[in-house]
Amino acid sequence: MGIRDLPDGVDANVVFEELESFRTNDVRWRDGRVFTLAYSAGPDVLAVAEEAYRRYSGENGLNTAAFPSLRHMQNEVVDTVAGWLHGDDHTAGFMTSGGTESLVLVVRAAVKRAQREGRLTGTPNMVLPTSAHAALEKGADYFSVEARRVPVRGDWRADTDAMRAAVDDNTILIVGSAPQYPQGVVDDIAAIASIATDHNINCHVDACMGGVTLPYLEKLGLPFAPWDFRVEGVTSISVDLHKYGYASKGSGVLLHRNKTLRNDQVFMTDNWLGGMYGSSGILGTKSGGSIASSWAVLRYLGNDGYTRVARTARDIATTIATHIQGHPLLALRAYPDTTLLAFGAKDEKRHDVFALADALIARGWYMDRQGPPATVHLTVHAGHADTYRQFLLDLDECASVMDGTTGSAGTYATVD
Repeated sequence: MGIRDLPDGVDANVVFEELESFRTNDVRWRDGRVFTLAYSAGPDVLAVAEEAYRRYSGENGLNTAAFPSLRHMQNEVVDTVAGWLHGDDHTAGFMTSGGTESLVLVVRAAVKRAQREGRLTGTPNMVLPTSAHAALEKGADYFSVEARRVPVRGDWRADTDAMRAAVDDNTILIVGSAPQYPQGVVDDIAAIASIATDHNINCHVDACMGGVTLPYLEKLGLPFAPWDFRVEGVTSISVDLHKYGYASKGSGVLLHRNKTLRNDQVFMTDNWLGGMYGSSGILGTKSGGSIASSWAVLRYLGNDGYTRVARTARDIATTIATHIQGHPLLALRAYPDTTLLAFGAKDEKRHDVFALADALIARGWYMDRQGPPATVHLTVHAGHADTYRQFLLDLDECASVMDGTTGSAGTYATVD
């Protein structure tokens, strides 16, 4: 719609009615029927997140000297996340708009460190398993870094021997995930970090999915090998609060082991007529809403609340995983380390699991379809507490449609 086509203003109530009408065909994530893209810990948590966002939606995070409230909240959020990840007094970071921005900045910071230390003699490269998030490819594209993808092992975890073999003198970054998204397993971070230590390069842990959940599952007694700043050689970790932190969209944190490494993320210039310009991330102007939402939900849930929702999500995930393990037509890709799980068809030549996904979507559910191999992916969260039993009933009823039917692959993200 161009400016010539813009009609005269209408009543606000009409505008809001139109907005609600636009939702008709959107997925019903607030009803606990979506296993991707959106997260809920219940209507009370959602209300806190949305109200805090509303109150600070117009404040501008570009300059916290003008909005010291945003500086205060960001510092408290970053300190809380650093505590979860066993950071110390040297750990430093900033809030980001989420995992994609964090991972793009990780690549940028690795390039800047290599430049700062004068170590590049050719095209920089980064080494990462095929399971590492696609946003790292985006960072590689933005900053002209070669992405060296290494196939994962049979258990879907990073092949650390192959990763070590792929590193050379122009490698600036190596990456592991806790957990990786496609199959929901945690890489051997200690082995990956040791490669970084041996070559004096950055090691990033993508904990966008597990950075909140893993600390609380560990608190509940689940055994995990160290994956965070307890591991020597880990230089940065990304965590998304708009996922299992249950804050509003646009809420992420990128932490570095120290301020020197954090400075490689930062951009500053005075090479214009407007004075000093400093930015911690890709965005300049950014709403204070996500900062306030993160701070408010952290305060509202607290340790007891996060322990509760982590336990709930984990119990649901393991229940679904066990059900799939016993299913005559379905095969679990890997038993979930946290709350992400993936499954396909046992007989992939005869059955197309995407046909099952289509049937479930027709019943009002929504989930990721990914591959290779053809796989249905479920991101389980606390908001599924009242719906997962019905999901399993529908799963069983719809499974027979795979026989002789071809489904649609869908997309993880779209460009419109």
